[in-house]
Amino acid sequence: MSKRKIIRISAALLFLSLTLYYFYPEQKLPAGTPIDRLVVFKSKRQLLAYSGGQLIKIYKIALGKQPIGKKECKDDNKTPEGIYIINDKNPNSNFHKNLGISYPKNEDILNSKRKGKPAGGDVKIHGLHNMAGFIGKLHRWVDWTAGCIAVTNDEIDELYNAVKVGTKIEINP
Repeated sequence: MSKRKIIRISAALLFLSLTLYYFYPEQKLPAGTPIDRLVVFKSKRQLLAYSGGQLIKIYKIALGKQPIGKKECKDDNKTPEGIYIINDKNPNSNFHKNLGISYPKNEDILNSKRKGKPAGGDVKIHGLHNMAGFIGKLHRWVDWTAGCIAVTNDEIDELYNAVKVGTKIEINP
């Protein structure tokens, strides 16, 4: 087989694989299921959604551009670690929709002040940037946020409807 033919077959297989990945349907959150606890494992790129102590769904996520380590200050591109709450819901975000995370806590502010820098804020669970929703699941291949937790637009729609302000979120390394 010629080198050119091998390249064409490889390219066709790659295209087919990407297409299958992109369009393969994922498990939906059962309609009407209230999510009362969220747990993030940064190292696994997973967000776990619980209802009544039962794991309901695992979301694959993207994180801040510098995902290793705890957020220390504004513009460090790290996702915080610790226990927070969902403190806001925004249906008109620049990133489709979002759920606000209560970062920074007092200890976060004190830690950043020791470094002589502001703590930052506006850490969210959000969808894809408006006008970029077509990227879909492919966004997960790289950590791209400024410290937020990113899911697809369909996934933030599910979470937005199922998570109430006041819900606990635990963010682990």
